[in-house]
Amino acid sequence: MTTSHTSRAFSIRRYTPELGTWGKLTARDSVVRKLDWILLLSCLALSLMGSVLVFSATRNRTALNHNDEYFFFLHHLLNTGIGLALAAGTIWLGHRTLRGAIPILYALSVVLALLVLTPLGATINGSRSWLAIPGGFSLQPAEFAKITITLGMAMILAARVDAGDRPHPDHRTVVQALGLAAVPVAVILLMPDLGSVMVLGAVILGVLLASGASNRWILGLVGTGVVGCVAIWQLGLLDDYQIARFAAFANPSLDPAGVGYNTNQARIAIGGGGLTGSGLFHGSQTTGQFVPEQQTDFIFTVAGEELGFLGAGLIIVLLGIVLWRACRIARESTELYGTIVAAGIIAWFAFQSFENIGMTLGIMPVTGLPLPFVSYGGTSMFAVWIAIGLLQSIRVQRPLSASR
Repeated sequence: MTTSHTSRAFSIRRYTPELGTWGKLTARDSVVRKLDWILLLSCLALSLMGSVLVFSATRNRTALNHNDEYFFFLHHLLNTGIGLALAAGTIWLGHRTLRGAIPILYALSVVLALLVLTPLGATINGSRSWLAIPGGFSLQPAEFAKITITLGMAMILAARVDAGDRPHPDHRTVVQALGLAAVPVAVILLMPDLGSVMVLGAVILGVLLASGASNRWILGLVGTGVVGCVAIWQLGLLDDYQIARFAAFANPSLDPAGVGYNTNQARIAIGGGGLTGSGLFHGSQTTGQFVPEQQTDFIFTVAGEELGFLGAGLIIVLLGIVLWRACRIARESTELYGTIVAAGIIAWFAFQSFENIGMTLGIMPVTGLPLPFVSYGGTSMFAVWIAIGLLQSIRVQRPLSASR
């Protein structure tokens, strides 16, 4: 069947999986119309809120901002702009096209992670998880590993199911997928970056759950994780600063001027905000620079103190909307590969958001994980926007019969 006319204003093409071909999109079926705008605008709102909170946290910190109060603010906006461009590029390429490049992307992410263990690696806040780049820049390969592990496991787990050979992944396929994930996880554990390992653990569980793998694998992985944590603790494989963080989490009153300082100051800041907060740029804890790493790991304390329960609650609501829309995309995907990719991103965002906000409230240990879209940081911002591009691609490239 052919339409009477097509719009000449659009030259974007659509991939049709049933035919294995690309065809022109009409104005009615354009990518712009098919985007999940609620998801996109929620993420953009979080990033813009983050820029204001980062500005409040850093405008008076001359030792950090190079005597330029707008330094971090402008860089956060720049990172957001680059992130949007990466998301647009991901949508243009499409998650199916990237599927063919997964082996290359996976190998690249592993190599970058390995380089951290060489003299090129940089130690920040006790964790050697950064890669020094000429020009004073740094890169955190663990952020990209979250993407490549999600894509790689989805490719393996969905291959035979989407081809119609099996209704769900068999045990051999699950072993292959776990083997793929084990390599970057082991490298990141050697850094050590326990926060990223925890996120990757959540991603792996989310991917397996979405794939339809046997529940025995899920229970076995959870049990293995618990045993592994106990073994790491008993064998003394943790660094002193990591042991101190867990000790402070277990006993908040332990050394309030030392290992418990960050958590105590964060709770004071959030608790002092009340319902509506002390006003933007008027928080005593923020202005007085009492909370360390406030523009990155503890950015939520700025919202809690200066915007109060309502402002901090708005961030949580926006994150909830992002997860809701991602769940809808996963549910409506017509291929297992897209469903698994979306599920991995959901697990990533959900766990990392809970851990970041939880550590500022004292209900989770301090791990150094950023708050998605809100915290300052180039690599983390780029990674989450690429993930949004993947989600939008899954939605855009649904067959016409599945579109709403």
